[in-house]
Amino acid sequence: MPEAVFDDDCAEAPSAWGVRRLRPLTQIGRAALDVVLPPLCLSCQTRITAHDALCPACWRQINFIRPPLCDRMGLPMPFDIGGPMLSAAAIADPPDFDRARAVARFDGLMRELIHAFKFHDSHNARRLFGRWLVEAGQEILKDADLLVAVPLARWRLISRRFNQAQILAIETGKQAHKPVRPFALVRTRATAHQIGLTRAQRSRNVAGAFRVPPSELPAVSGKAIVLIDDVVTSGATASAAAAVLKRAGARRVDVLALAIVSDAHS
Repeated sequence: MPEAVFDDDCAEAPSAWGVRRLRPLTQIGRAALDVVLPPLCLSCQTRITAHDALCPACWRQINFIRPPLCDRMGLPMPFDIGGPMLSAAAIADPPDFDRARAVARFDGLMRELIHAFKFHDSHNARRLFGRWLVEAGQEILKDADLLVAVPLARWRLISRRFNQAQILAIETGKQAHKPVRPFALVRTRATAHQIGLTRAQRSRNVAGAFRVPPSELPAVSGKAIVLIDDVVTSGATASAAAAVLKRAGARRVDVLALAIVSDAHS
């Protein structure tokens, strides 16, 4: 959050003076902590200048998704025509969500970072992921009323002990100053992984897999919601979740993810 600004002539001035006196001490404390726990690259452990970051060499290995984009699916487009654009996938099979945005492609180092986060209980990159999500989703976060994570099936949550999408939603909400509703959407049954399924199979796989509990209907109705997930594979899961939120009265549902599978919408 931005630092408070004080007027030296107002009644708050003594407190502001104290804050200014303490600031150098805080900086000294941070410097001392960096000596004990030096900032390291989250991937290769090389010494760097700031915590929760990547070194330049690792940064270059992330295949970030940048404009021009399909306005609906968030997919990279070959050129910019100077206005909203739709990909062939968005035209052929429009999703139930309004817009999707992702940080990067799900390959190389990004895949490794997400796998470490998701399957090896390594959450060191969560603040970096939150910054990336806020940057990639600034367009859809701007007017969002609340964030909702894609839920896990109960048995998968028990075995993994955490929902990675919920951690991302909390971190994104904290940095974007948006509320998170952790129980606005629940999964009613487990589903198979989407990779390798045809488009029709993907849709059948997630049909009826989500619901909004009655107690959450007032929080969802009329709201602009950003649905948070770690990876978009086919878009079918996000579309099914968005459809349920819209049936519960959501005004619009956008999707924000860390990564998208290269052939997710083929």
